[in-house]
Amino acid sequence: MLVLEQLRADGVVRVSDLAGRMRVDPVTIRRDLEQLEQEDKLQRVHGGAVIREGAPPQSQSSGISRRIAEAAAKFIPDQSVVFLGPGTLTAEIVPFLQSYAHLTIITNALNTAWRLARQRQHTLHVIGGQVGDDYGIYGDPDRLRRVRAERIVIEANGLDAERGLTHDDREAAGLMRELFSLSAQVIVLISPERLGKAGALFVAPAGEVDILITGREAANPPLWDLSELGIRVVLT
Repeated sequence: MLVLEQLRADGVVRVSDLAGRMRVDPVTIRRDLEQLEQEDKLQRVHGGAVIREGAPPQSQSSGISRRIAEAAAKFIPDQSVVFLGPGTLTAEIVPFLQSYAHLTIITNALNTAWRLARQRQHTLHVIGGQVGDDYGIYGDPDRLRRVRAERIVIEANGLDAERGLTHDDREAAGLMRELFSLSAQVIVLISPERLGKAGALFVAPAGEVDILITGREAANPPLWDLSELGIRVVLT
């Protein structure tokens, strides 16, 4: 179906664009989107729809964090170099990396590093410094400037189309600012309730985010605003 092909390519579709391309009435497109939403293949937002990654969890114990982490792991190609920042969502990615042949992983998160070290299958580089309350290791920012990663996965405390990407922790916010200066694809993980909200400290404009991954419980208005900026929105 053209709708799903467009969603997989762009992460978002608009009723007006699909109606013009398929030369059908917008009512027909809305009806198709409603049917696909009932099949858990997308989530409708104002004016269109965004992709829904994966199937609903089999039990409550799987949790929102696990769903977000599993979706994030799918964006990390085997044999690639990836930076994993601190946070509970990023740490949850580690179990989903066991099926990979080999990755080079750079992290400043103590809990993530410990989990990866126990797997003993990937090359692990840990950024040194002092351990913070979030298990992040913070130190000389010059070390981050020497990082050469293809993908950066970070967890945000707030993301809003107008107020940008934000965080409540000073050290974490500083780290993220340095990461955004690197030439890498930026994947942001955020809990659904923090979408459309702002933390205490500004990190970067929302438009600098390449991929946003959150739970399907997220409210529609901020999702649509962020997709309008060209961000690929993934719901899980």
